[in-house]
Amino acid sequence: MSAVLPATAPAPAPAAGSVARRPRARRPRAPRDPRLVLLPLLAGLVFFGGWEFLVRTLEVSRFVLPPPSLIAKTLVTDAPVLFEALAFTATITLAAFALACVSGLVFGVLLTQSRPLEMALWPYAVVLQVTPAIAIAPLILIWVGLDRAWLALLLLAWIIAFFPILSNTAQGLRSADHGLRNVFALYGSSRWKLFRYLQLPSALPYILAGVRISAGLSVIGAVVAEFVAGSGSATGLAWTIVEAGGALNVPRMFAALFLLSAFGIAIWYAMAFVQWLLLHRWHESEVRQEN
Repeated sequence: MSAVLPATAPAPAPAAGSVARRPRARRPRAPRDPRLVLLPLLAGLVFFGGWEFLVRTLEVSRFVLPPPSLIAKTLVTDAPVLFEALAFTATITLAAFALACVSGLVFGVLLTQSRPLEMALWPYAVVLQVTPAIAIAPLILIWVGLDRAWLALLLLAWIIAFFPILSNTAQGLRSADHGLRNVFALYGSSRWKLFRYLQLPSALPYILAGVRISAGLSVIGAVVAEFVAGSGSATGLAWTIVEAGGALNVPRMFAALFLLSAFGIAIWYAMAFVQWLLLHRWHESEVRQEN
């Protein structure tokens, strides 16, 4: 007798109207190019090495241009003063940046949800942007009082950092695809669903670009505000530069400038990392090329 093999059960047919799902193949991630790190480091070493060599070879006075080695030594010897000043400037910067993010997002959403409101308030937002902070700094300092100079610095830094987020938020929310808007309207979607599922995802790259711009401007705004409205009560890096310049302590000036640059770069790359986290799975600007 021949053995009878058991019949295999046929695969169940998909239900009517359903689409069979296939396992999603993961794309291999392209390796990160090491040149993105190595080339900037190499350029920095060449720059500082050439600086050190030229200053020592030409015997340039340290009151004109100190060598990088002296600036590094000043960073160590004056660390308590410099890092206390950095903490003050960082506090003003981060507070102004957070305030600019919240207010820029809120007002950007409000202006795009109401056309009459946008027509009424947008010109004043532009006026706030184009008015130099130097011109209004004395007024703000008088209004808040000399005993609250930190508040004047915060307001001036916020004014400088506010507009990019407002502008990019409004532009992004207005850039949602009009064909998809019609689809949402066809299905009777509420304004909240239109905002949540269409406008906000479409605007997210614009908003994050504005946040990155505002991150750099908040540092500039805090420093400019301290230069303009600062006084003996201010203890930030900008006022440290002013004091060091008055005492001809040029190495301390360069050390303070180095800390300002390092802090600004840190904020910039932190926001770039946040942008990558939010966009790298779906937006073309952050998707790596495989070839």
